[in-house]
Amino acid sequence: MEENVEVLEAVLKETVDLENIPIAEVFENLRCSREGLTTQAAAERLTIFGHNKLEEKKGKPPDWQDFVGIITLLLINSTISFIEENNAGNAAAALMARLAPKAKVLRDGRWCEQDAAVLVPGDIISIKLGDIIPADARLLEGDPLKIDQSALTGESLPVTKGPGDGVYSGSTCKQGDIEAAVIATGVHTFFGKAAHLVDTTNKVGHFQKVLTAIGNFCICSIAVGMIIEIIVMYPIQDREYRPGTDNLLVLLIGGIPIAMPTVLSVTVATGSQRLSRQVGQGLGNVLIDPGMMSFWSE
Repeated sequence: MEENVEVLEAVLKETVDLENIPIAEVFENLRCSREGLTTQAAAERLTIFGHNKLEEKKGKPPDWQDFVGIITLLLINSTISFIEENNAGNAAAALMARLAPKAKVLRDGRWCEQDAAVLVPGDIISIKLGDIIPADARLLEGDPLKIDQSALTGESLPVTKGPGDGVYSGSTCKQGDIEAAVIATGVHTFFGKAAHLVDTTNKVGHFQKVLTAIGNFCICSIAVGMIIEIIVMYPIQDREYRPGTDNLLVLLIGGIPIAMPTVLSVTVATGSQRLSRQVGQGLGNVLIDPGMMSFWSE
């Protein structure tokens, strides 16, 4: 019995060339005959040689870590983009908050205090030290004023305005006392036109067109690259499905600038908020558009 086991183990270790030796020696080395094996002998050899089947290899487990990481990054990018864009849209409220809520106006032959919202062109208003000018107006007779219009024009020092000169809604009187005739209100004022630009941010401007062009170029380039990679991997190299899919996903995820809109949105929104806090020019994305910026340079 032990001798048979030793011989069979030699066969297992392939120390005997069963493929080329005579058939009689094959029977001798395998300790068998043309009558076959008994059930007991087969069971014993099963413990030595093992089952006549290949070991099943488990497939590659799903990359859950990569999946969760990518989804998390996308959610973070989308959340940041939404918050910053929402804050940039609120820049219009920061602009309108600078408008004077009340104005001293000459109505029915007497001076009264009215809401700035009810002013119309042709009204006569009084401007004095500390007032925020409620509408675009032309100064009438009186002493010159010192007007701080840095929030509108960017001038760091107050400018002197005399009779006949125009003053802008949203600027502040730093010195003097004079009457003025309203010439423009609401969206027709210099200040109102600036605020109106915020409402145009949803329109496709030059800045958005550039971003779209970059995105389209990346998508087209990646599509061409994926087609070439599919042709090379499957028909030519005859690769397995899973590794080839992994390569395609790497190219797709790595090639598309997913974070670019978020980074640019955060940058632009942060700049608009700083302008809104410092000089009242919270214009959001339009400040980046050269077509919109020309309004401020005039």
